[in-house]
Amino acid sequence: MTGTTVFHHGAALQWRCLPFHALSAETLYRLLRLRSEVFVVEQACVFLDMDGLDAQCLHVLGEVVDQDGTPHLHASTRLVPPGVAFAEASIGRVVTAPAARGGGIGHALMAESVRLLEQLWGPQPIRIGAQAHLERFYNRHGFVSDDKPYIEDGIPHLEMIRR
Repeated sequence: MTGTTVFHHGAALQWRCLPFHALSAETLYRLLRLRSEVFVVEQACVFLDMDGLDAQCLHVLGEVVDQDGTPHLHASTRLVPPGVAFAEASIGRVVTAPAARGGGIGHALMAESVRLLEQLWGPQPIRIGAQAHLERFYNRHGFVSDDKPYIEDGIPHLEMIRR
C-alpha cells in the first residue's frame, strides 16, 4: 500500500505501508538499522527492539528515493492490530532519522500512520505507549494521556489514547 508524497527539505518523501512478509531483506535491514540508531545508540538505551511483534504488524516507511532509484529511509512506524500490544489498535516504534528532523517529518509520519491505520481497520481508538517527554507532540495528533507515567527500558513513558 502506498501513501501520499510529502515534501521535506526539498525532497519528495514517499510513503509505503507493508506487511512484514513483504519487506525485502534490504528494506528490513534499513528499518532495523534506523530503529537501532535512534532507540539504542542515540537514546543510549539497551533493550531488545526485536520484540516478536513485527511479523504481526504493518510497517509505514517514509523514504526519499535518490536519482539512481536507491531509497533512503527517513521515518517509520509500525501499525499494530487490536489485541496484539493493547486491546486497541496501536502505532509503535515511531522513529525519524536524525538527519531528517526539523522540517515536520515527525508530524507527517504520525498523520500518515493514523490515516493508514484507519484505512486498514476503520476509525477506532488508537492506544500508544509514548515517551513522556513527547506528550505534547502526540497531543497535537489527538492523543491524550490516560495513565500515570511508568518506566520502560529506563525511559519515562505514558499510555495515551486517541478516541
